[in-house]
Amino acid sequence: MDEPSGAHDPYAVLRNPDYRWFIVSMGLITLGLQMQGLVVAWQVYDRTGDPLALGLIGLSEALPFLLVALFGGHAADRLNRARLCMASTLGLAFCSALLVLFTWRSMGGPLAKAVAPMYGIIFLTGIVRAFYRPANVALGTDLLPKELYASGSTWRVSVFHAGMVVGPAMGGLVYAWRGPLVAHLLVMGLLLSGFLGLLLIRYVPRPVRPREGSIFASLGEGLRFVFSQRLLLGAISLDLFAVLFGGAVAVLPVFAKEILKTGPQGLGALRAAPAIGSVLMGLTMAHLPPMRRAGRTLLLCVASFGVAMIAFALSRSFLLSLLLLAASGAVDNVSVVLRSTLLQMVTPAHMLGRVSSVNQVFIGSSNEIGAFESGAAARLLGLVPSVVFGGCMTLVVVAFTTWRVPELRRMDRIG
Repeated sequence: MDEPSGAHDPYAVLRNPDYRWFIVSMGLITLGLQMQGLVVAWQVYDRTGDPLALGLIGLSEALPFLLVALFGGHAADRLNRARLCMASTLGLAFCSALLVLFTWRSMGGPLAKAVAPMYGIIFLTGIVRAFYRPANVALGTDLLPKELYASGSTWRVSVFHAGMVVGPAMGGLVYAWRGPLVAHLLVMGLLLSGFLGLLLIRYVPRPVRPREGSIFASLGEGLRFVFSQRLLLGAISLDLFAVLFGGAVAVLPVFAKEILKTGPQGLGALRAAPAIGSVLMGLTMAHLPPMRRAGRTLLLCVASFGVAMIAFALSRSFLLSLLLLAASGAVDNVSVVLRSTLLQMVTPAHMLGRVSSVNQVFIGSSNEIGAFESGAAARLLGLVPSVVFGGCMTLVVVAFTTWRVPELRRMDRIG
């Protein structure tokens, strides 16, 4: 960092009232979805006792997302991005309402152990997310001038992870106190509140460029752009494989119940710990000027994430496990901010939706496919060996990326 502290205003983006409503809305939606993720995971594991069933939750959401995401990016570049965010948020609230209905109907009787309808609802959620995510990224970028992209990314990621702190904790506490039905009702209320926040944004749509060729030509343009940008492709690929192999979120219910001997409250704390570390790191980064030696920092942070996952797998202390997960969230925040800023800086405004959707195919789906990989690996290798293996694979990915994309290692300032 070589700029004087007085040259950097960490709160400039928050003085933009439309961006404030944007991150408030995003925070509420994230809070609801993270809470929903914990409640569904605990419901499924409580009904099945099978770690593979937890992995199938991620697969149920990832498959439709992969199939539809590029079309969601095309829509974000052709339609009013604010309205698309609103429509997809209502879609997420509808999926939440279906979970409320199913949970109510399965409180007893023949459906008491059923999980298949929950997979179907999560499948539908994956389709809706494929339209929400690229529209959300593009809308947030449209609301800021280019010189504030890095600061905006830092605050957006921090608010996102703040939702990840509170959401799982709330989910675990409400589940333990009032049960899954009340928890799902609260999720639906949070998603509808996020929709109301979007209504308060004064958004002037960008001029839409004349359509050239078919929708598939448009999708191909976005793909070609990403694959032509070696720095961007290297950063995206690095995060994809790190999340695919290194994450352990999907099997946290098993760690909570079988190894650390805690209930849904403890699971909520474990799910929240990475986000706590991320928020603390995000607040620190927000008050610092643009980062130098960004490429080397990105590689070191992803490697540190892998090491933290290995140590977490070997821990038998609840407190130590929380600290390790918090550390993993802190280094992950740095890599997410750097990658998000790079994407915004190199992508033309009229392609931001499509490029964001390609990024989400790589990164967003890797979370859900990684959840399936975690569940399947836990079944095949055992719980602890599977997470150790994933952390080691993350280190291998960092070494390979350093070798194959040397310009990423040499990348200096990006924002």
